[in-house]
Amino acid sequence: MVAAVAADAPEITASITALAHHQATIGAGVVLGSNVFNLAALLGLGAVVAGRIELHRKVVVFGGAVATLVAVVCLFTVGGQLPPTGGLALVVAILVPYTVLLGAHRTILGRFGLTPRLSAWLHDAIVEEEIELEEAIHPRRGTGGDALMAGAALVVVVVASIAMERGAASLGAHFGVPEIIIGGLVLAAVTSLPNAVSAIYLARRGRGAATLSTALNSNSINVAAGLLIPAAILGIAKPSGSGILVASWYLGLTALTLALAYCGHGLRRASGGLIIACYVLFVVVLLATT
Repeated sequence: MVAAVAADAPEITASITALAHHQATIGAGVVLGSNVFNLAALLGLGAVVAGRIELHRKVVVFGGAVATLVAVVCLFTVGGQLPPTGGLALVVAILVPYTVLLGAHRTILGRFGLTPRLSAWLHDAIVEEEIELEEAIHPRRGTGGDALMAGAALVVVVVASIAMERGAASLGAHFGVPEIIIGGLVLAAVTSLPNAVSAIYLARRGRGAATLSTALNSNSINVAAGLLIPAAILGIAKPSGSGILVASWYLGLTALTLALAYCGHGLRRASGGLIIACYVLFVVVLLATT
């Protein structure tokens, strides 16, 4: 979750910058378009490059349930059925228990009154991802220098993301490019590159659960921090056909990806190619309808 927040800094910064400049369509488009791109680049391309992303079904169900619920809330908020504050409250109610469970499952699972079988199921789903991350990244004990480096890198990313959003918005206005294209396609793809690199790194090392978690958690954090929090403060774009289209595609591609992963015990090159093809179709449809 922490790594996902750091890798999401470009999307979140670009979205908040756009919303602060009253370009709500660009702001929403960055988040929603990034989430669609993430599924294609992190999981689709990851499966194509790695050949196969192995996944246990419990991992798919556990992470997928949270990701799908967040995507549903996002669609209802963008579509106007939920106010931004209501959508934010629901997403917080989903993500906070999920995050607490990830961080303290060894000590709190027994306090919920769950059956031993369900507790063991949740424990296995979480531990498998933890083991994969540790084996793939080989973390050492952090130092003050690591904190300084991480902070400096974050500042650079934030400043660069603000400049990138402002430049893209200005160029789009100059050439008459619709804001949903600037946000949902151009900025969405560029700001998602850090996530794509990390996911492909994990996929090539056979860390399927960690790869899936990176993609799904990144998308959920995008919705919460990049869309709903600033929208609750600054407002959100009025419901539009293009916005609903992107939000619907995000939910639909999430569901398709999880279904492929569940049925195939992971993602093969063929299923990865199908996810990428769906993204290409998304680009074509969005361009054709704006």
